[in-house]
Amino acid sequence: MSESPCIYTLTGNLLAERTIEFDSWTIGRTQRARREIFHTRGKGVNVSNMLSRLATKNIALIFAGGASGAECEAWFKARGLAYQVFTTEQPSRTGTVIWSDNQAETTFLGPNVTPDDTAVQACADYLDTQPDGQVLALCGSFPGWEENHFEPLRSAIIRWVKRGRFFADVYGPPLLEMCQHSIDLIKINQQEFDLLFPEIERSQPVEARLRLMRDKFAVKSWVISNGPDSIWVMAKDNEPIDFVPPKIEEVSPTGSGDVLFASMLHALVIRNDSLVDAVKFGLPYAAANAAHPGVADFDLP
Repeated sequence: MSESPCIYTLTGNLLAERTIEFDSWTIGRTQRARREIFHTRGKGVNVSNMLSRLATKNIALIFAGGASGAECEAWFKARGLAYQVFTTEQPSRTGTVIWSDNQAETTFLGPNVTPDDTAVQACADYLDTQPDGQVLALCGSFPGWEENHFEPLRSAIIRWVKRGRFFADVYGPPLLEMCQHSIDLIKINQQEFDLLFPEIERSQPVEARLRLMRDKFAVKSWVISNGPDSIWVMAKDNEPIDFVPPKIEEVSPTGSGDVLFASMLHALVIRNDSLVDAVKFGLPYAAANAAHPGVADFDLP
């Protein structure tokens, strides 16, 4: 039996995140938290975390720098998660989540951090030296994607598309570029999907616009999510199909899309499921995540 491929997740915008928990809090007052928790976040990190929960071989690729980056690395080590860091001169992005039993979850994010040219080149070199037939998942936003110093990484990613499997859950410039290539799957939310069309076409049903994608883009398969409301699936040469996610009492939707993406990757790569079956496999995990605080920290259903 051949060994299962490794799934590499690439996070372009790492986050050193602190969650501060209160019984309740009020704007304009000093108040003491009951607990503080640190997590390393970013879409690819969330995906790797969930893949590890599913016992799926993976390596998280991250850009990290400064004291905040070192704290992120310590988090990986403490959890026993496999990762590869490309060191940046700037400290990694930070963020704070305010959690309360009585108020809506509120997140404050620091400014994006663009990886410097040395880190970008190191990442490109790393990708080029990995064996053929592996899996790369491009995740989240990539500050600096269109800048000249990102060219080595953009080129390495396109080379990967030709020699391995490639999946994307991205937005902005990376999404527009990935749409032009024959990659395995793009998974995005409804808002990101809408932006792929001129405003005059956005009133058309999702189903109709998915059919247009066959002629407009080279991507093999699509998954379009819309929070708890619906999810559309279209494999190459098949008709679009829609699903309704399981109904749950939502606690925090944060990271549920990443949990869905990770579960689908596990089903597609490890179980060799069809796209439809992969979505069916992933939806209960995404729902369980939304019914709990944190990301990929729930009891596996």
